Amino acid sequence: MKQTNFGTAQIVNILLAGCVLLLILKFSSNQENTMNDTNNTLEIIHQRKSVRNYTDQEVGKDQLEQLVKAGMAAPTAVNKQPWAFITIDDRATLDSLGNGLPYAKMLKKAKAAIVVCGDLTKALEGWEQEFWIQDCSAASQNILLAAEAMGLGAVWTAAYPAEDRMATVRNVLQLPDHIIPLNVIPIGYPTGAEKPKDKWKAENLHWNKW
Repeated sequence: MKQTNFGTAQIVNILLAGCVLLLILKFSSNQENTMNDTNNTLEIIHQRKSVRNYTDQEVGKDQLEQLVKAGMAAPTAVNKQPWAFITIDDRATLDSLGNGLPYAKMLKKAKAAIVVCGDLTKALEGWEQEFWIQDCSAASQNILLAAEAMGLGAVWTAAYPAEDRMATVRNVLQLPDHIIPLNVIPIGYPTGAEKPKDKWKAENLHWNKW
């Protein structure tokens, strides 16, 4: 059998061709992964639903911390981060809130909850102070989406601006005056009773002008 002898130039060309091929494969893989991540993110957004029915499975402290971390990743005006989060996994506290809040009775079945609050000591001043509402709302949406991504169920139940509901939350959780409860988010593993809703309505979309 005739033996093929490769010169230095040929060996270099083969190595270069191999490197180019690896780069092409890596680029293609990265593009595919990016597309998959995008599709997964959109799927989570559209699969999110308000979950009010939960199983008996416990929700761990590490899971609650992950949810709060997602909340803190939200955009915030001038990066003031005027928020505070209270995680609850104590049965008596959940029941007290559930008994006192008219639209949060599901807390008595939930295994945990997160209360999203505005901290006025961290908020902007004057008329800009109320940006805390937008900031904390963005944080709340992050928590709801993160719960969906983690296989958990959650629902936004409002406290602010209803004085009676805020008073209930303040009393049960012993909040100081500068902390305003925006909402209480019950959390648990969903039973599957709730399904996502298609809220797309073309008539609500306007292009360039009204």
